Amino acid sequence: MTKATLRREALARRRALPEAEVAQRSAALWQQLRAGFPVAQWQWLHLFLPIPQQHEPDTWPLIRQLWAQPHPQLAVPVVQPDGHTLRHFHLTPNTQLRNNKWGIPEPVGAAEVAPQQLDAVLIPLLAVDEAGHRVGYGKGFYDRFLTECRADTLRIGVSLESPVPPIADVWAGDVPLHACLTPERVWRF
Repeated sequence: MTKATLRREALARRRALPEAEVAQRSAALWQQLRAGFPVAQWQWLHLFLPIPQQHEPDTWPLIRQLWAQPHPQLAVPVVQPDGHTLRHFHLTPNTQLRNNKWGIPEPVGAAEVAPQQLDAVLIPLLAVDEAGHRVGYGKGFYDRFLTECRADTLRIGVSLESPVPPIADVWAGDVPLHACLTPERVWRF
């Protein structure tokens, strides 16, 4: 199946989910993360702040849990004015947030975090195949960002659904995942 078809179908399925179902699946995702990875050993974890109207996995319960621990420190992305790149900023309980034009909460006045500092990145996606290739919103933000990270930075997808059969139109610039969290299990690629 092509990325465009997967994107359209996955968005429709996700938008049809009741909020309670999104919350339940999100909680299961964070249980999978904690069971499958040495989260407390990471110095920096990059994650995304959810867009509620898109029914994205809710990262806020995970964020609150991690703030109660000394490690990892948290970083979140900010879309840059060029509309193609991301910069990354420290997220703390005191960080002020403002929604960008897509409704994505972004930190204001926070310290910048270099991609090379990150031990793991949680990547939002719409679909992932059994080889770790993902379908996002189609802007390529994460593909560009992931090439700036260290070679050993874990690339972990976050999906409300299980992987799909192989994506037909994977291209050379796609950066595959090392693993993907689903509510049922951790997939490793």
